[in-house]
Amino acid sequence: MSECTHDCSSCSQDCSSRKESFLQPMNKYSNIKRVVGVVSGKGGVGKSLVTCLLAAKCRKAGLSVGILDADVTGPSVPKSFGITSHAMQDQTGLLPTITKTGVKMMSVNLLLEDENSPVVWRGPVISGMIQQFWSDVNWGDLDILFVDMPPGTGDVALTVFQSLPVDGIVIVSTPQDLVKMIVNKAYNMAEMMNVPVLGLIENMSYFMCPNCNEKHSIFGKSQIDETAAELNLPVLAKLPLNPDNARLVDEGRVEDIEAKELDDFINALNR
Repeated sequence: MSECTHDCSSCSQDCSSRKESFLQPMNKYSNIKRVVGVVSGKGGVGKSLVTCLLAAKCRKAGLSVGILDADVTGPSVPKSFGITSHAMQDQTGLLPTITKTGVKMMSVNLLLEDENSPVVWRGPVISGMIQQFWSDVNWGDLDILFVDMPPGTGDVALTVFQSLPVDGIVIVSTPQDLVKMIVNKAYNMAEMMNVPVLGLIENMSYFMCPNCNEKHSIFGKSQIDETAAELNLPVLAKLPLNPDNARLVDEGRVEDIEAKELDDFINALNR
């Protein structure tokens, strides 16, 4: 056996130190400083809403921001921002659609003739689409790109972790009895893939009654602090259940939501 040169790309040996990279090349017209994934262990926790809020608030803080909607079979990001136009392209690649405040986004719904058409694709096709959103989209200069990932730990999560240079993830959950198991699944996958976990965000944490001005735990007592302590992770925010916010999202006005609970985390991202 010849002496190891540590250049795996030109080596046919299957040795224990071999490290194969599946990272896809960034579009040559793009310059993205940080990639942050937003994940959840199950559906229905408001992961896409949290992604939109993080992006909108980062943009208000002066950062150049994008959203890669990797939730291909359930893309809700464009509707939250009131985007109905189709994505365009030129000689540099696909061009992301830009919201009223300047958030760039790419979603499969921006490529469909009818946004209500189902995306009935198998895993490899979906994975290929996500890789194209990275390699074929001209994102321009971005301080941060948020990746809205589908729930669970399946093909898409694996594709994102392997194909994109993810700097860290945020895990979104709700105050339910099974929260520990849900968070642990997402956390353990990130550990397996050597992706840092930035912290936890609890959505629908409480409801603030407008009459008595007291917090009510609609979905049960929060366990996020205990779960975070066991995993040695920070709790980044506890977001309330707010009917006004739901209305604004339905109207495509997610950028009008204040979500002051996220301010500390946004300030940390802006450093």
